[in-house]
Amino acid sequence: MQKGLLMSLLDRINAHPLPLAGLLGIAFIHAEPQCVVADMTVRDGLCTAGARVDGGTLMAFADSVAAAAAGINLPAGAAGTTTIESKTNFLGAAAARTRLVATATPIHRGRQTQVWQTHIETESGRLIAVVSQTQLVLYAAAEATEQRCAPQSVREGVLLPVA
Repeated sequence: MQKGLLMSLLDRINAHPLPLAGLLGIAFIHAEPQCVVADMTVRDGLCTAGARVDGGTLMAFADSVAAAAAGINLPAGAAGTTTIESKTNFLGAAAARTRLVATATPIHRGRQTQVWQTHIETESGRLIAVVSQTQLVLYAAAEATEQRCAPQSVREGVLLPVA
């Protein structure tokens, strides 16, 4: 292919934005197979009491970044991923108007699952949360054919006598 015709991994992520990422104001700023980085500024509407970022906001931020990372690392034939497990360690607070940076790196990238760890830090490098999550790799369902289906009598629960 000619130079310039290949879409970068970052362009691939930004070409198909995750709806929640847009709602949270997440901007993806770096992408390669081993690392995806995004940032987000804490708005008042993303805070809990005391004008500190809500834990759910941090979890959603990490989930969005790891999901994008898993998406650019799909094995051949895969259609997408979905989060099946997530664990968050909250290590600090971030006030409204703080710029947060999330960096997702792979722990495991297999055909059935991917495990990603995301570090969320302030712009100055203070660690706010560490999130580990497992993504289930999804594949398109095969079309059912009459040949692969059970006979109609079995599907309808009809038992036929054995001859």
